[in-house]
Amino acid sequence: MHEQVLALAREAESQNDGTTWVLGAEDEVLAAEVAAGLVEAVGPAARQEALPVIERLGHLREVLAVLALATARTHGHLAWFLARASTALAPVLHWRALTATPGHSFGAVLPEPDELHDAEHAVRFLAGFLTRTGATDAPDGRRTDSPSSSSPSGNDSSPEGLSRPTALPPDPSPKPVLGHGEG
Repeated sequence: MHEQVLALAREAESQNDGTTWVLGAEDEVLAAEVAAGLVEAVGPAARQEALPVIERLGHLREVLAVLALATARTHGHLAWFLARASTALAPVLHWRALTATPGHSFGAVLPEPDELHDAEHAVRFLAGFLTRTGATDAPDGRRTDSPSSSSPSGNDSSPEGLSRPTALPPDPSPKPVLGHGEG
């Protein structure tokens, strides 16, 4: 899931060039609100991994609710981005934390520990990306997500443990994120 969200973020970053996808003030506010909702739902890795699977799964389902509600509140590029992020995280909906008699779980499966970790990592990355996307210009013209605006060292982390890099890691094989019926 993290790889899908990373690819989605790369695609969004390439479109957010000032001509293809121009975020208006309302979109910036909504992106920041979604980021805050994701951070509230899925905390730092150490805290999440200490929780029982049923609580971790509940938090991941809350993420999907945050994304769905935000998607319903907007249109255009941000709505498409949030919907695609929801799609990347959709396997969470097929997971269960309780035991079930074979054939009585409607196809829901127990997630592997690495699957939970991957989903939570994807949410943290998505929250960081949306935080940067929702950052507005400071009165002096600097981006509020720039290293010089966060801390003297330029290496600021939010209290939730999210790093705030100024750029995405390089893509070893640039490929667009395709939706249903594309490609």
